[in-house]
Amino acid sequence: MLCAVLATASPAFAGPLSSLRDSLFNHGRDGRDSAVPPVARYVSEDGDVFTLDRTGPKPLLKFDNSYEVWALSAQQAPRGDTIYKNDLGEPVLRATRLGGVTLFTDHRPDGEAAALAGPGVPLKLAIMGPQALLDRLWQASGRASRAARRLIPFEAEATPSSAPLIADAAMVTSEAVVRMTKRSDSHRLLDHILRVHLGEGQKASVQLSQGVLEVTVAPPQGFPGRPSSDAIVHVAQAFH
Repeated sequence: MLCAVLATASPAFAGPLSSLRDSLFNHGRDGRDSAVPPVARYVSEDGDVFTLDRTGPKPLLKFDNSYEVWALSAQQAPRGDTIYKNDLGEPVLRATRLGGVTLFTDHRPDGEAAALAGPGVPLKLAIMGPQALLDRLWQASGRASRAARRLIPFEAEATPSSAPLIADAAMVTSEAVVRMTKRSDSHRLLDHILRVHLGEGQKASVQLSQGVLEVTVAPPQGFPGRPSSDAIVHVAQAFH
């Protein structure tokens, strides 16, 4: 049994913002945008605080109140903007060349402005031993089982190199289960999930067959090498 956690502690949000506009549009004296840290923290109009880490091959995003680290794909947009999308191709962020950032969430699908709050700490996978993996798996199974009000066992096969990502994927899977329980069609989504199995493969994937939710991770890719909670919910929703 295997479970994981995202292992990045972000510094607490500090210091008041003078204004949302001043934070979003902060120009240097030469007329160009002031530098944005490669790892930056933002706060949205609704108070969502998140870290955007652009130091790796794919940008990573994590909200302070969530286990999940989102691996994003950057796509150029008109007027020099950049759109960051999740693994389902849905927009998560839009960044303008002037420094403005728009965050898209379930509660604000049309977007809300987000202000730069300062530098952040890089998002990295935890390094953990066998006992820590078992503890994380127990945590993921317990969280999913409480939400579903029945036992959902989590099982996994891991090597020392794959364990951190498999552990992380287990926590992301538990997050997907929690999200499904909050939907009006939760019974239809969850009735077919009897247990979760996590293992290694060539690329990230998720499948649901004969009651087993099979989550496959690709360890060399890091966070982008496992499916997001959105992808897991999407598979459960599409299952008949």
